[in-house]
Formats: sequence, structure tokens, C-alpha cells
Amino acid sequence: MSHTLGIRQAQKQKTRQALLDAALALLEEQSLSSLGLREVTRAVGVAPTAFYRHFRSTADLGVALVEEALGSLHPMIRTTVSTTGDPEERVARAIGLIARHVDGYPAHVRFIARERHGGVQPVREAIRDQLARFAREVKAELAKDPVSRGWSEDDLLMLAHLYVDQMLSTASLLLEALEGPEEQRADRTRHATQLATRQMRLIGLGRLHWLD
Repeated sequence: MSHTLGIRQAQKQKTRQALLDAALALLEEQSLSSLGLREVTRAVGVAPTAFYRHFRSTADLGVALVEEALGSLHPMIRTTVSTTGDPEERVARAIGLIARHVDGYPAHVRFIARERHGGVQPVREAIRDQLARFAREVKAELAKDPVSRGWSEDDLLMLAHLYVDQMLSTASLLLEALEGPEEQRADRTRHATQLATRQMRLIGLGRLHWLD
């Protein structure tokens, strides 16, 4: 009996993941608010009623996609503001990590960029909650740095939010570079990297003189 239940559970998980993957592929060309569950189930090859065994609605599916896209990034986000190395090394490390993620998961990056301010409230809230968690984790890392000595908790959290917003902006810049004409891709990526580097440096300089 337990073996049969295990097989059923594995199949259920497989179907759930197939629905997520199909939705993500469909969202390459549209927003979540325009996505119909019949489109998703048709792409997977299951009956529309099967959708409700896994998700209450397309909004619920969208929240699951947020978790899939952002839930595993917490260790990476903390690494981008690690206190090891000099400021230039930190900036280069942060942008390198973001670039590799964009290159490996462009559909997830595009989904978050589009739906962060999209029309589906539960998804906006799920993204906001994940970003707030990122900011708290970044704040904890920043607090370890001697440069943060004397900073208030509120100011450290404000700085953490700046870094998180900058990471999202960098990801969007790099994604746009990848999506441009192939013959211009290298130049666009280089320009995006240079711009992101300057923006991160500016935040770092402001941080050094905040208490002046």
C-alpha cells in the first residue's frame, strides 16, 4: 500500500511541476492576469479539472512560481553582500552571481520582473514578502561589516533594500541584454555590466559617508 501511495505522490508531484513549467513557458509572451488555466492544462495534456488538484487558481499557481523563482536564492543574495574581499571584489562577485543566475533562469527572472508590479495581487504580495525577507537577510550581513558600526537598525534596513532593488535592476538589465539582437549581445551585456558596476559603487560610496 505504501509503495502505491509513493507512486501516486510522485506522479502528483510530476504533474504539478509540469503545470508550473508549462505556465512559465506560456508567461514568456503574456502576463499572469491574462493566462487561462485551460491554456496551461492543454499544454500539459491533462483535463482542466486536474488543475484544481494542485492549485486553487492561476493566482495560486503564480504564488508557487514566485517561490520557485525566488525561494532558492536566499544563499546567493547573502553572498552578494558578503563582507569578504575589498569593495571592488564584492561588486564584481555580486554582478557575476546575478549574471550567472540570469543566464541560467531567464524565464524566472522575466516572470518576477513582469509580475512584481502586475495585476495579480497575491503574486505581487508574494514577491514583496520574498524581497522583504531578502532585505532582512542582507541587513544581517551588512551588520557584520565594521563599516556599519554606528548605523541605526532602520538605516541598515534601508540600505539593505537599496541593495536588493539594485540586484533586481541588474538582473533586468542583463536579461534585456540577452534578449537583444545576437550580434549586439556582447556589447549590450558589457554596457549593462558597466552600468550595474557604477550603480553598485555609488551605493557603496554613499554608505561610506552616510554618517558624516
